[in-house]
Amino acid sequence: MTEPMVVFIDDDPDIRQVIAQTLMLDDISVACFADGASALATLDETFSGVVLCDYNMPEMDGLAVLGAIQAMDPGIPVILLTGEGDISTAVTAMHQGAYDFIEKPFDHDALIELLRHAREKRQLELENRRLKMQVKMLARPGPKLLGSSDAMQKVIATINPIVEIPANVLLWGETGVGKDAVARYIHENSARNAHNFVAINCGAVPENLIESELFGHEAGAFTGADQRRIGKFEHAHGGTLFLDEVESMPLALQIKLLRVLEERSVERLGSNSPQAVDVRVIAATKADLKALSDEGRFRLDLYYRLNVVGVSIPPLRERKEDIPVLFHHFALIAAARYGRESIPLNAAQAAHLMQQSWPGNVRELRNLAERYVLLGPATLMDNDSRGAGGPLTKAAGRQTLAEMVEAFERSAIAAALHRCGGSIKDTMVELGLARKTLYDKMKRYRLDKAEFKDGDQP
Repeated sequence: MTEPMVVFIDDDPDIRQVIAQTLMLDDISVACFADGASALATLDETFSGVVLCDYNMPEMDGLAVLGAIQAMDPGIPVILLTGEGDISTAVTAMHQGAYDFIEKPFDHDALIELLRHAREKRQLELENRRLKMQVKMLARPGPKLLGSSDAMQKVIATINPIVEIPANVLLWGETGVGKDAVARYIHENSARNAHNFVAINCGAVPENLIESELFGHEAGAFTGADQRRIGKFEHAHGGTLFLDEVESMPLALQIKLLRVLEERSVERLGSNSPQAVDVRVIAATKADLKALSDEGRFRLDLYYRLNVVGVSIPPLRERKEDIPVLFHHFALIAAARYGRESIPLNAAQAAHLMQQSWPGNVRELRNLAERYVLLGPATLMDNDSRGAGGPLTKAAGRQTLAEMVEAFERSAIAAALHRCGGSIKDTMVELGLARKTLYDKMKRYRLDKAEFKDGDQP
């Protein structure tokens, strides 16, 4: 159900009907309630609308409703309907945090204008909170997640609330989308960042060695084990263990991994003494583990133990508007590494990159950015139409002209912001835009200047 713009509370059914019809005639969505308790049950700190509440109600009057909402979130605008001449009540309400009050009988136009202004204030409040959270996350040391596309913002919105929670995380995504970088982001932005981030690719370690790699071994545990070795779990104590390509783990080892996750202790090969471990496990896969479990190729109980928080990382083709910023970022890193100059993409080059399907995802884009720095702009067009084996492949699907123009404009502004380090003044000069025009376009495309600072990116 779509969230209403206005929550209206009044114990009189006739008044509720009149208000509902009045607001709907002005295309204002409304949800009506006969008492404060039932209305409050539908609200939380994410509510983006306005509460319009009658003052004189049995059991829970308008001031009581106002107090409950203030305790929930003082930023939610509350407008009280008061009786004619009841000025003292209105003054009390304003002192206690009401957005405004309106007297009965009320003027229709005045009510509509008041509601619209209150809604604008609330939306600005929520947007400011979002931006402050972004700035806070960007200000933290360690890797950053660049990208203002809807797909990437969904990932960030899922991750940020759980970075400090020691729950296991399962990352799913195609090869090259940046699962390892997301895992590092979670670790570096958590309280565990003072301890080790330990990564192991379960598909790259021979089956006869992976148990020793994970759990360690004592001297003499098997042929060639000349001395004790600490495994990845113990090495990651207090920190994070990243299990990449977890779908490749042998079934016999999955049982042992499940026991470690449940008991929070490991036994080195050749030892009978368990070692307590405090480890957050982040697993990554490009396969559907639930489907593999249905086929008997992955333990279902281990899947549920790993998938406490699941994060699906989108392929690059689903976040194309992020491509120019990502490319510029990777090019700057390559330029610093190789001591070369990074020439910014022009508009045609940026648009060209956005039209490709990128089967290798962010890893493919990163590689192309390095070749661009080393070999020049001609590499952008090399093997352009030779299929998935080349650096660029033809885009899947079609876009309308309006969609292409919008995508290009968004990418051009994002690229300019990145080149200017988020400076509005420098971006205005580079793009030849007035300040208000630039701000309007940034708001339209949900671009935040704080996002365009250097940082690592998956």
